[in-house]
Amino acid sequence: MLRVASFLADNARPLYGAITRYLGDRLAIPAEFSAGVLADLPRWLDAGTIDVAFLCGWPYALHHDRPDSPIELLCAPVMAGARYGARPIYFTDVIVRRDHPARAFSDLRGASWSYNNDGSHSGYNIVRHHLLELGETEGYFGRVVSGGTHQGSIRLVLDGAIDAAGVDSTVLETELATRPELAAALRTITTLGPSTIPPVVASRGLEPSLTTRLRDLFLGMATDPAGRAVLAAYRLAGFVPVRDADYDAIRAMARRAETAGFLTLR
Repeated sequence: MLRVASFLADNARPLYGAITRYLGDRLAIPAEFSAGVLADLPRWLDAGTIDVAFLCGWPYALHHDRPDSPIELLCAPVMAGARYGARPIYFTDVIVRRDHPARAFSDLRGASWSYNNDGSHSGYNIVRHHLLELGETEGYFGRVVSGGTHQGSIRLVLDGAIDAAGVDSTVLETELATRPELAAALRTITTLGPSTIPPVVASRGLEPSLTTRLRDLFLGMATDPAGRAVLAAYRLAGFVPVRDADYDAIRAMARRAETAGFLTLR
């Protein structure tokens, strides 16, 4: 049994479920997909109850850097949109309602802000880093709340409960693709990034030959008609090799905030 889990946005679960089925078919073994929340990640990894995981770059770095790291980097996706330039990157899109007066990040001083969760790079780490770069560590926003997920933050903005939010660009694009009416209700006022996109990892407990086979399957999806169909359905160009060092910028943002004592987004 191949056990695959995602710790990313809910609206990407159909993609990861389709990839799980593809992997199972190509390996000719049963494959099971589960969706977890970030709080589950340490327990699931340490217990060895997952074989392959899709997870945010910041939690990846934290777990990879443990002396007893339970994960091995496999690859990372490349989105098909022109803004991604055929690179394994993504962005944080800062959104407001279409009728909101803000036109730039500088217009958000004193505004209310939503993030998905405090373990997210795109929703938390890079936004905190941006404030640190601006020298705004004493309380830039009037109120900061957790939307629980990127989709939750989008809903808070749409409902007018919150002024603005920083949302993973791939999540926002999926929402816009499935709910085109949102394009008339939301505006992106600035974009942070790019950052290296969330990777695919394997458990170090897997047989090395299976890890190699999984990596080859991911990297070959774009040249396999069945794999290409899965990718195209979810606006992916394919998967490419990445190095652990590709996530160093994410690590550096977190370290700089820790050194400055700027631990809480505010």
